[in-house]
Amino acid sequence: MKRRIYYHDTDAGGVVYYANYLKFMEEARIEFFTQRGLSVTEHNGKVLFYPVKECSIQYKKPARFADEIECGAQVIDLSKATITFLQQVKNAQTGLVLVEAKVTLVCVNEQFRPMPIPEDVRRQFA
Repeated sequence: MKRRIYYHDTDAGGVVYYANYLKFMEEARIEFFTQRGLSVTEHNGKVLFYPVKECSIQYKKPARFADEIECGAQVIDLSKATITFLQQVKNAQTGLVLVEAKVTLVCVNEQFRPMPIPEDVRRQFA
């Protein structure tokens, strides 16, 4: 997913505010699901969510106003109820990695209780 950095994405120092990278990565994960015909809120008419369970993030270089970034999402681990993504935010012009994170989502029902990832969904991550 490519995205331009707007003024509202930056802090007083003119660089992307650190928490905004989490939003960019969430957008990339939603695109990951959408490109596979999946929803992050339902499955076969039933409520199903994938909230973040754990996130480990490393900030390497800043992005600045007007930069174009590319944010990716790659599945690196799949358990019975969790999906772990390796995500990188890169400068789209140089390919330089700006931020890297491991983000684990857990599959939950409408009561936010963990549940197994449906088998047809799991196949989309292989």
